[in-house]
Amino acid sequence: MRIVQERGLLETIFQSIQEGIIVVDRESRLKYANRAAETLVGVAFEKFEGKPIARAMRDIDWDQILDTTGGAWTRLVSRELEVTYPQHRFVSIYAVPLTGEGKDGGGAVIILRDVSHERQQEADLVESERLNAVKLLAAGVAHEIGNPLNALNIHLQLLHREIRGLPDEKQAALRELVEVARAETQRLDLIITQFLRAIRPAPPDLAPASIEQLLKETLVVMRPEILNRKIEVHLEQADGLPQVPVDRDQIKQVCFNVIKNAIQAMSDGGRLGIALSVSDRHLIMAFQDTGTGIRPEDFGRVFEPYHTTKPDGSGLGLMIVQRIVQDHGGQIELQSKPGEGTRFTVLLPLAERRVRMLNASGPRAGTVGEASDGAESS
Repeated sequence: MRIVQERGLLETIFQSIQEGIIVVDRESRLKYANRAAETLVGVAFEKFEGKPIARAMRDIDWDQILDTTGGAWTRLVSRELEVTYPQHRFVSIYAVPLTGEGKDGGGAVIILRDVSHERQQEADLVESERLNAVKLLAAGVAHEIGNPLNALNIHLQLLHREIRGLPDEKQAALRELVEVARAETQRLDLIITQFLRAIRPAPPDLAPASIEQLLKETLVVMRPEILNRKIEVHLEQADGLPQVPVDRDQIKQVCFNVIKNAIQAMSDGGRLGIALSVSDRHLIMAFQDTGTGIRPEDFGRVFEPYHTTKPDGSGLGLMIVQRIVQDHGGQIELQSKPGEGTRFTVLLPLAERRVRMLNASGPRAGTVGEASDGAESS
């Protein structure tokens, strides 16, 4: 009676713990497995009781884990497995030898533990280190570019004063050239400022704004490059688009980076379609180009820092876009087909959200012409 009670107590304990427990005999036959083990590896072990463990879990090299040389296990073995069914997990396996004499003696206890969380923490740490490297790079670039920009701006102001002493017929043409140069240096200074603001984890300064107006202001700034590359831009917008709470400068940076990314993918000219629409929860900006598209092997890396497929690309443009959109509580959808183009969609919430989406593992794949969107990595 006491043995039965103790067996029942042990069974209750084994079934209540989160770690999986599997017991095999010296011939590697399954003797026991708790519910946690079945959950972790997606196998109903009851069907395999008394049978070799390799029949229940065929993808594991049990000869390596359960080395029965000499008739008994003589070592502690630790392995890590990637399980894809019924849920994607990383499982750590510990095989502990059991000692015992006689027919029923010997064997091993196999302990399974879900280490997916630890794996994710390691990945997050690596990503954090990469972002820190980008921040250091950004600070250095801003310092190195900022000083000559300031000097250039000062000399343009001095040149503007000198022009005043020239005859009127010469002043007009030279003044226009100087103003263009000053505007471009100011734009470059603004881009650097916005870049640093996007890299740093500072929250956006939200205020109601017209996305249509911000987009048009960006297109005005980029007009010379668009014309130079022989790109046709077509803007479509739904009637009555509402204002949305955004950081104006940051969203203009999003538009700038996405448009620049698209036109760089169309080296021989092309068409960039931009559509503004609204759903129940989001204002939607969709950018469709006719560029080279994204290769399947590059698709999962478009938001990674320093990853670029262009000779003059920095590999930072889409990473900045992703950071800004996530800080706004928005979403990004990406579609592309090599040789046909890319569609990039930004969804901004109509109102400030109390719950925000965390970083996704990567963009969603698709083909051009479906409901999702994207752009090439810059």
